[in-house]
Amino acid sequence: MDLNTLIETTASGLGYELVDVEMSPRGRTIRVFIDAPGKESGVDVEDCARLSNQLTRLFEVENVDFDRLEISSPGLDRVVKKAEDFARFAGQDIQIKIRIPLGGRRNFQGELLGCKDGKVGLRLEKEEVELEFANIEKARLVPRFD
Repeated sequence: MDLNTLIETTASGLGYELVDVEMSPRGRTIRVFIDAPGKESGVDVEDCARLSNQLTRLFEVENVDFDRLEISSPGLDRVVKKAEDFARFAGQDIQIKIRIPLGGRRNFQGELLGCKDGKVGLRLEKEEVELEFANIEKARLVPRFD
């Protein structure tokens, strides 16, 4: 089992959604970002400690070599990776970078319209565009401060 699968299985077993996993260049630091969709207040310190303890024990058993494990909430500017998340966060502002340019552009920012049939809808200032889900390199929510 690969590291991402181990982490995702453990996180979901504890009731958390795995948002992202980052590794330092040499793999010595593992950063895990989780969400608690059923919890109105989101992820708190106790959630992070709970998963950290569980993963530390699991990594010992599985002989995963690391120096530091960091568990965190995804934050207001969370990454968006799964098709379900593009649907879940419809109506929010988002930045998207695509692999293959569309109309000479790779970077888009606007209101997320959702995800349907493998396409992500985005309302820009003057137009609406559809981006192929498979062509998305990175996507991150843009928090609004009113």
